[in-house]
Amino acid sequence: MARRKLDKKKRAAKPRVFRKKSCRLCLEKTRELDFKNAEQLYQFITEKGKIMPRRITGACAKHQRIISQAVKRARVTALMPFAGEG
Repeated sequence: MARRKLDKKKRAAKPRVFRKKSCRLCLEKTRELDFKNAEQLYQFITEKGKIMPRRITGACAKHQRIISQAVKRARVTALMPFAGEG
């Protein structure tokens, strides 16, 4: 009896369809991401100052490495804070 209920629940659940995010930097054909352009880098960090992961930003692996390197350089040169407010 309990087995039938579980089978019905499994059949009733619709599979989730995820749409792959495309990398904004690849679409714009951005050659380099400059650490001095802090306004552009603020798109890739949270309110608390953490670097957002690829699954949220939709960046490819190559550009995610460039983003993290640029954010870290901007932090060291005091163009961006290490920690945000809060």
